[in-house]
Amino acid sequence: MRILGIGDCIELGDMYLSLAAEGHEVRVFAGDDAHRGTFAGLVAPVADWRAELAWVGRDGMILFETAGQGAVQDRLRAEGYRVIGGSALGDRLENDRAFGQALLEEAGLCVAPSWAFEGPAAAAAWVARNPGRYALKYDHSTHSTFVGAHKAGADLLFRLERSPPGSVLLMKALDGVEVGVGAYFNGVKFLKPACIDFEHKRFFPGDVGEMTGEMGTLAGFDGADRLFDATLAKTGAALAAARHVGYVNLNLIVNEAGAWPLEFTCRFGYPGYAVLAPLQADGWGDLLRRMGNRDSDRFRALPGWSVGIVLTMPPFPGGLLPDARPEDDPPILFHDEPGAAEMRHYRRMDVRMAGGCLFARRHTGYVMVVTGTGATVEEARAAAGARARNVIVPDLRWRGDIGVRFLEQDRVRLAALGWL
Repeated sequence: MRILGIGDCIELGDMYLSLAAEGHEVRVFAGDDAHRGTFAGLVAPVADWRAELAWVGRDGMILFETAGQGAVQDRLRAEGYRVIGGSALGDRLENDRAFGQALLEEAGLCVAPSWAFEGPAAAAAWVARNPGRYALKYDHSTHSTFVGAHKAGADLLFRLERSPPGSVLLMKALDGVEVGVGAYFNGVKFLKPACIDFEHKRFFPGDVGEMTGEMGTLAGFDGADRLFDATLAKTGAALAAARHVGYVNLNLIVNEAGAWPLEFTCRFGYPGYAVLAPLQADGWGDLLRRMGNRDSDRFRALPGWSVGIVLTMPPFPGGLLPDARPEDDPPILFHDEPGAAEMRHYRRMDVRMAGGCLFARRHTGYVMVVTGTGATVEEARAAAGARARNVIVPDLRWRGDIGVRFLEQDRVRLAALGWL
């Protein structure tokens, strides 16, 4: 099968490598010039994805990585191409926070009180009049969600005064278990099984430090049905009407008062896709076919858990290093060199190959995600930790506590509430 990947940063690079290993032909377009060196020497880059439509044809798959080109995807589907990634509706659900909350409320879910503003200044003025703890969410922005800790909102006001222009949403801060539920949608229905995930977004162990997007995830396909049926499944009719095709995730806070949706992800999660991959028994090619052909409502998932640990180096998480030079990219080395089968657990992210050596790009400092699986969370944690310790990169940093919060707190609380 021919597969054309389209994105800004080649965020799904490890998926492309897996597809190529399965025997598929893969070509990739990176729209952001700053990221065109990602996966150099590993994937076949193209200069203009539109010029590749004849190559991929109606029998191949076009894979969009990011939310933002949903209307383009809808148009290509109408022209007969098999397109996976999202839709115009998916873009709006992810990027227009107030719209997403309204759709969830119409679907019958409990939603937390929230207030939309045209910009940070208006939001700050409102907080000054209504002091309290709120979560700040940005529309159409790469900025991470900020959750205020000060009871009167003083820390939130500081952040708002330094936020970029653009619409924002304030949501009442909720206490409880943060958990995600996700599933693949084929344009008509969700494929089963759904997954459950627990993200670790802060930089340091113990959930301390700045929000990074993601430092690691605990995920599995067992035990997600009840939470899925009560939340994400209720959005199926809206997604079917939009002919959405791709992965959809709903992040939640669960407490004694219910399951409260926070935000949508209407694209392949990053690095969530890499964390789920070891539990998808028949590989990415099989799963893409099932979504694109709309002839199946299930795929084969393995039991147990997967733990993914994000391995980074400077400048992560401080943003891009625009003057990074290739000669400053360190080699990726191992204490024990992984064989081909074992290497599938070392899921490369911002890397390049040159002279037969794999390098971590200093440009972002996002090196790889190592995964470990097991029948129990403890087994999956041990396997992922052993692989993280096997990697040698100068200035490498990673969290060693991925999944600990679930073992010590979240599992008991979710079980007591009847969700697990």
